[in-house]
Amino acid sequence: MTDNRTKPEIDAPAGPAPADLAIRDLIVGDGAEAKPGDGVTVHYLGVEYDTGEEFDSSWSRGESIQFPLRGLIQGWQDGIPGMKVGGRRELIIPPHLGYGPAGGHFLGGKTLIFIIDLLQVG
Repeated sequence: MTDNRTKPEIDAPAGPAPADLAIRDLIVGDGAEAKPGDGVTVHYLGVEYDTGEEFDSSWSRGESIQFPLRGLIQGWQDGIPGMKVGGRRELIIPPHLGYGPAGGHFLGGKTLIFIIDLLQVG
């Protein structure tokens, strides 16, 4: 699938971060549906909930990335299945579904926002 979308922008969220995974489809795709454990090809943007600062983006590297869902943080494993190719989804991931408590990973203890474009399943 060719992806002619541009890098998404994330508006600063209002209010406290959700305690549980929040999933919101920005664009509903019409292609193959991702299932738990599938391999996926995505473009994504990640920002910290509290600061709005970007910490990672496949867009900034200029290429999509492919990986098995099993190898990702729990918030992605729970948030991508059910998404269809061609879709764009926002995930707000609390620390316990991301990188755990503060002190380990540099994103530990932080709520994260990802915008994910699903390009391919399998």
